[in-house]
Amino acid sequence: MSNNVPKHVIQEVSFIGSYPRVSIAPSSGKPEIAFIGRSNVGKSSLINMICGRKKLAKTSSTPGKTQMINLFDVDDRWIIADLPGYGYAKVSKKTRGKWSKMITDYLLEREDLVTVFVLVDARVKPQESDLEKIVWLGQKQIPFGIIFTKVEKLKNTELGNNVDTYIAHLQEHFDPLPNYFITSAKTKTGGQELLDYIEYILDSVN
Repeated sequence: MSNNVPKHVIQEVSFIGSYPRVSIAPSSGKPEIAFIGRSNVGKSSLINMICGRKKLAKTSSTPGKTQMINLFDVDDRWIIADLPGYGYAKVSKKTRGKWSKMITDYLLEREDLVTVFVLVDARVKPQESDLEKIVWLGQKQIPFGIIFTKVEKLKNTELGNNVDTYIAHLQEHFDPLPNYFITSAKTKTGGQELLDYIEYILDSVN
């Protein structure tokens, strides 16, 4: 990025609330950007990174920390929606089903939603639950991007191979490919690129 181009920095973030159903989540009329992913993929850590806060979204080494739709107001301009993780979590099948319905209802019904980021663990092979969610978003024509997380745990060669494998799977369903980002909440990798893209989205919907 040129030194003449100002970096996008989030100034103020405030917690709006947690909601068990999209039908009772308040609408601000501001553009809303949602973050979804399998349990323990690093959603809360990524949100904290891009917002420049340490404890905005609650993090845990145990899957299933986020259990409701958590909304945050960013610079009185746009909204972050932190959704429950899908897939494995140390909860009952009934609870996992409830979380899955919560996510689906939000994605289909939320009028303020402008894009969704699907977080994917860069360390593991493509997971069926992730691929199903990504293809489903494409079928429903819901705008989305992919964020690879925890890349600090991989050597460059491993990361490249893992991303290439994922891209090969996506090419079976998408042309052109979805936008994707390489990130690490621990090393701050990819945070600025992601914020720049979010700024681009916000400019395009205003």
